[in-house]
Amino acid sequence: MLRRLLVAVTLLFVVAAPTAQADPGALLEQHPTTVYVGPFPAPVKAWHLVYRSTSATGAPDAVSGTLLVPPTPWPRGGPRPLVTYAVGTHGLGDRCAPSNLLAHGVENESALLAQALSQGWAVVVTDYEGLGTPGTHTYAVGQSEGRAVLDAARAAAQVPGAGLSASGPVGVFGYSQGGQAAAWAAELQATYAPSLNVVGVAAGGVPADLNAVFAANDGGAAFGLVLGAATGFAAAYPDVPFASILNDRGRTAVAKVSQACTIELGAAAPFAHLQDFVTVPDPIHEPHWQARLTENYLGTAKPKPPVYLYHGTLDELIPFSVGAGLRDRWRARGADVTWQEFPLLEHIGGVAIGGPAAMTWLGTKF
Repeated sequence: MLRRLLVAVTLLFVVAAPTAQADPGALLEQHPTTVYVGPFPAPVKAWHLVYRSTSATGAPDAVSGTLLVPPTPWPRGGPRPLVTYAVGTHGLGDRCAPSNLLAHGVENESALLAQALSQGWAVVVTDYEGLGTPGTHTYAVGQSEGRAVLDAARAAAQVPGAGLSASGPVGVFGYSQGGQAAAWAAELQATYAPSLNVVGVAAGGVPADLNAVFAANDGGAAFGLVLGAATGFAAAYPDVPFASILNDRGRTAVAKVSQACTIELGAAAPFAHLQDFVTVPDPIHEPHWQARLTENYLGTAKPKPPVYLYHGTLDELIPFSVGAGLRDRWRARGADVTWQEFPLLEHIGGVAIGGPAAMTWLGTKF
């Protein structure tokens, strides 16, 4: 237990080498680690990574993550496939980083990770910008998330002893926040990481239109997610007014959500409205906010790889119409989109049922 605690503390305070001179996806640091499923070490080879990525405004940054590789050789011809895995909402506090949860054996997406690993695929899990590394996590900012997902795959191929190839097939997987990240990776890959051999992207419960998602959750049971997203946007975009317009209640709430993990984040301010926390009317429609939300609106570019897009019809957090709208925009641009809707499933049900199906689809592309 002491060893696991020391490993976790190390992961939270990694400071990467200077990134300005490195190319996107460059591996900055790596060291072997142990990941757990409950109290038991997982039967995989694992490395903790720090790699060069790019912020939403185009600045170089350092992002951490964990690479998992099955211990047995890839039994088929060609390079071992790699899944670059984008987790759903984990929170904004450094302790919420997937690398930290894997080191403690409490990562709640372990079943889907295990599904991929059981096929012999390697998996790299990004912590996203500012989650487990210096700075505030840029939660819900797709431009940053998509780049972190793509760069994780590029960095994983550079890990000595992992047995991965830079030309090997790469699949992208994610749901909810991870679905946003995966969908952005799909749109950005052709221009941001054109040499990466992405053969398929599986994205579910995608918050493709953040204005619509805000409208659906303002005053809702999980309103804390809205505060988390606002905090993430303010961290990503210094021109977005947020800290300067918070009232006393807002400052207290933002301090709370900035350290919260999934459950505490969602429950931070049930049934509240954004207007309750600020000193100006209708802040979301301020021009700087709208400009940055528009930058993170999915469906304006055709994904190069084929995409499996799925959504629960009764999703209470990300309206079904948001996912269907993304489907329509991508198809209108000629994208190869396989669409799957899951009747009567809400948000968590969407990944519980849809996630394994999406992972199976991804396997057909390897």
